[in-house]
Amino acid sequence: MKKLSGYSFFALLLLAVNVQAQQPLSFNSGHSHNDYKQNIPLLRAYYAGMGSIEADVFLKDGQLYVAHELKEIKPEATLLKQYLEPLYRLYKQNGNHPYADPKLKLQLVIDIKEDHEHVLPQLLKELKPFQDMVNKPANPDAVSIVISGDMPKPADFKDYPLIISFDGRPTTVYTEQQLKRVAMISEDLKNYTVWNGKGTPTGPDAAKLKAVIDAAHQKGKPFRFWASQDSPNTWLELEKFGVDWINTDVPEKLHEFYLRKDKLTYTNLVAYPVYQPTYKSDGADKKVKNIILLIGDGMGLAQIHAGWIANHGNLNITMLRNSGFSQTAAANSGNTDSAAGGSAIAMGEKTNNRYIGMGTDDKKRTNLADTLATYGLKSGIISAGDITDATPAVFYAHQPDRSYNEAIAKDFLDSHVDILVGSNQKIFLQNPDTGLMKKLENKGYTLSKSVADFQQKSSGKQLVLLPDSATRPVKDGRGDMLAQSLKHTIKLLSANKKGFFIMTEGAQIDYGGHVNDLKYVVTELHDFDKTVAEALRFADQDGETLVLITADHETGGLTLLDASAAEGRIQGEFSTNDHTNIMVPVYAYGPHSGDFTGTYSNTEIFKKIMKLFTGK
Repeated sequence: MKKLSGYSFFALLLLAVNVQAQQPLSFNSGHSHNDYKQNIPLLRAYYAGMGSIEADVFLKDGQLYVAHELKEIKPEATLLKQYLEPLYRLYKQNGNHPYADPKLKLQLVIDIKEDHEHVLPQLLKELKPFQDMVNKPANPDAVSIVISGDMPKPADFKDYPLIISFDGRPTTVYTEQQLKRVAMISEDLKNYTVWNGKGTPTGPDAAKLKAVIDAAHQKGKPFRFWASQDSPNTWLELEKFGVDWINTDVPEKLHEFYLRKDKLTYTNLVAYPVYQPTYKSDGADKKVKNIILLIGDGMGLAQIHAGWIANHGNLNITMLRNSGFSQTAAANSGNTDSAAGGSAIAMGEKTNNRYIGMGTDDKKRTNLADTLATYGLKSGIISAGDITDATPAVFYAHQPDRSYNEAIAKDFLDSHVDILVGSNQKIFLQNPDTGLMKKLENKGYTLSKSVADFQQKSSGKQLVLLPDSATRPVKDGRGDMLAQSLKHTIKLLSANKKGFFIMTEGAQIDYGGHVNDLKYVVTELHDFDKTVAEALRFADQDGETLVLITADHETGGLTLLDASAAEGRIQGEFSTNDHTNIMVPVYAYGPHSGDFTGTYSNTEIFKKIMKLFTGK
């Protein structure tokens, strides 16, 4: 290894300190470029919290107008009417602060298109009634007035009052005194790279971008590129290079992006180990005695890949060699919900959204658990959420609407499910059918109110109704109830000589997608993946167990923007707070796992399971 010189070591140390010292950007780091072109000048950018708002100006007939070209000037579009007066009213409403939140700052960038010699005196005249708002540097809470475009020579900065400062350029040489009048340093991005904002710049271009930004920082000045693309990936890349102002023509989108940035970023510092399958029975043409179906609610390929990256490039799911794709559309919509998506898997035919275990003709259909019971197989249904929610419910209930939780709970009386595990115990214990729990007891079910209590049971039918706190999100401290519940359910049902079917749901991957919270999604996926490990471990021990992993649909339209498997770091974006029509993966492990490769309707999962169990 090459030894670093003292100078090199010092340089690296200085770089590390600079990187560490740089504060993360926020929406207040946005620069509303050509703001006057917005359909509502000033206010769109202002209410998006932009810290910098730019107006191009021309002097005409003794007034300053905002426009990009002289021919675009409109009589009402004066700097006074569109910017200074409304900004002053807001400043006063906020108790002499640019924003109601005193931590937010604001600079008004006046881009002079031509003739600064005459424009600047007129600008100072128009600013005079608003001296208290623009009185910098005397008032740190004032709105900064920054001159850009056609500017005086640096040697002439001293000829203008301190209430205005100037937009510097990286190639301009400033004296120490002149530099004090420079508010920021800006440059055209195209002067350094042909990068179009997609992906990352080339190595040489990246070095040039970093160098010009670092040079500005060494002068103690914030930096901005103009002519940059407006996209989350561009914003992320520019922030990584160290820019202080994000140039944008879409201030509201930039606001939303940075407002939700904490929810769109997640780093998992320590990876958990994954189980190494033996593959001894994987793909074997032999009898399938047991099937463990694991449904990651809302889990698409992006969610799986996010989990893989966050676990430093490893998942139990991705250890499987056989995979396919399931098409999830409902009967009455291309975009399914969990009720229709789950019902398709549980009963083998498409149905309408919101339907639980019923056909489009509004008639009940027999589900997997009930059908398999006629062949002597035992079954278990487990969820890391509400056990009367759509995905688990389709395996034991029949209702025309997924919201009929009380009726869904009552339907369990007629089900052949042997073990039911999940939360929302209130819907059973305080059901309008006051005799429900007694009827379930008479049918042979033993009630447990905790996983620990369930784990003490050694045989018989089990109804495990957990308090809602037991299925709180993993990020809020849930623990491994899903893996432990599956492990004990396998132990109990393994006693059945004819075999078993277990559906285990990672319910809250979906919840995280609905609220567009990447940490929520990934921590739930990791919990689900650890549960997968328990299924794989049993499959290897047993040799006659098929493990299937899929989803009822994808939730959130997740896109991964920036990632490092080495660091366990991911950053993403969601396109919706709803489900999408994106195909979802199907992973298979054990005997006949190869039967699940290819692309097919979600109804085929039911049919393939039935064929393996019954030969039909």
